[in-house]
Amino acid sequence: MLKSIDLFAGIGGIRLGFEQAFGEELKTVFVSEWDEQAQKTYKANFSDDFNIAGDITKIAEDDVPDFDICLAGFPCQAFSLAGQRKGFADDYKGMSRGTLFFDVARICDKKKPKVIFCENVKGLTIHDKGRTFDIIKNTLREIGYTPFEHILNSKDFGVPQNRERIYIVAFRNDIAPKEFIFPEPTDSTKRIKDILEGPVPAKYYLSECYMQTLRDHKARHAAKGHGFGYEIREWDDVAGAIVCGGMGRERNLIVDKRQTDLTPTTHIKGEINKEGVRKMTPREWARLQGFPDSYKLVLADVHLYKQFGNSVTVPVIRVIAEKVKEELKNG
Repeated sequence: MLKSIDLFAGIGGIRLGFEQAFGEELKTVFVSEWDEQAQKTYKANFSDDFNIAGDITKIAEDDVPDFDICLAGFPCQAFSLAGQRKGFADDYKGMSRGTLFFDVARICDKKKPKVIFCENVKGLTIHDKGRTFDIIKNTLREIGYTPFEHILNSKDFGVPQNRERIYIVAFRNDIAPKEFIFPEPTDSTKRIKDILEGPVPAKYYLSECYMQTLRDHKARHAAKGHGFGYEIREWDDVAGAIVCGGMGRERNLIVDKRQTDLTPTTHIKGEINKEGVRKMTPREWARLQGFPDSYKLVLADVHLYKQFGNSVTVPVIRVIAEKVKEELKNG
């Protein structure tokens, strides 16, 4: 039985992928997540006999039980191509999000697990001309690990979402393989139509007033030669990367004329648009990230969009975890 810890756990996407790969051979012994809403979703879906720990910067290494695998989707805001990309200098609510990686290193340096697994945005590799990524890899080497990294796209692993992310697998030097081969694509055939729910409530359809605001916004950017603005995706297409914030929803709109009762059920200005344009539902976003339909969505939509936008694509995690499992068995 291997033991794992789930740092920056979010809603447990990385854990879910590893559990799918390892089954009964893996037990989670520690979870840290500081966002209270994410904690609620996590608790609804995982039953642990311990409490979720909060702010990782305030947790001493000795307070973390021994473990074999560290799962760490450390916050990506500091490195995202969409953000200001301040990297290790990014200060947020008094905490430097970029340096949260060093809390992973601090705990693993003390506990010396067999494997450290990290996921982050693709922008991490080019941030500060590659220096940030070099610091991360060198830090892993300094504490006794051999890191391997690869960029994978979610749309190649059974979900219709164009989402490139960097994955890092670091093995402790004494068990590190000469090379670690990341998985090849498994399924690039899925399209948006494969993840859609049946006719969805009128509240997911955009008001005509909101549609006009989006049209005006897009036209203003087009006039300046920018490609910003809303996007309507075809059912036979793949979605763009879902991210937290309105942009993630507005760049993944679809036309869906299956709902015939478009009486507004929420406070909107004017009436619902006549073209059948709607945003995707939280369950559809969950499916875009490869979460099973058995995964419980217990919070209001506004929280769920943020949580799935911030989460990981479970099937990608699973196939990497299967490779890690294979390596540990061989090693």
